[in-house]
Amino acid sequence: MRKIIYYIASSIDGYICGPDEDITGFNGSGDGVEKYLKDLLDFDTVIMGRKTYEFGYKFGLEPGKPAYPHMDHYIFSSSLKLDNLDDKVTICDLDLDIINRLKAEDGTDIYLCGGGEFAGWLLENELIDILKVKLNPLILGEGVKMFDGISKQTQLELVEQQTFENGLQIITYNINY
Repeated sequence: MRKIIYYIASSIDGYICGPDEDITGFNGSGDGVEKYLKDLLDFDTVIMGRKTYEFGYKFGLEPGKPAYPHMDHYIFSSSLKLDNLDDKVTICDLDLDIINRLKAEDGTDIYLCGGGEFAGWLLENELIDILKVKLNPLILGEGVKMFDGISKQTQLELVEQQTFENGLQIITYNINY
């Protein structure tokens, strides 16, 4: 069974971006970011919500194209409609059966790119297996939460903690439901 790994940049206070999708305070370079980019090469599948996919447009992503060319993309949205979808991009309804089918397929672990609402839904349904936080030395105060809409407490088990230049840490947890 493949695992879903939520690998996400966060501020100290748990936001994955500030107001108006502002990520300017996050570390955008350095050895920690290089490790993250190298780690992404280990995935063949990415899942994300509509807002996360559309966020890529700000960085040159063309609608219908894959954000990560080497990965199969599953965008979970009931409202996203795109023409000329690349063969690596599939738009799906928010459906537990689809997630469970993806986890049961052969392949690498699955990269959960975001966002906060989608991750919250997955956590509530006990489908995220590992949380990898690129913890930035930054307090945002408001923005998009790492997990939005959750109603229950979930225990984490620390697996690894690495510290990089500029105060960035990558902290890995198993999620214990």
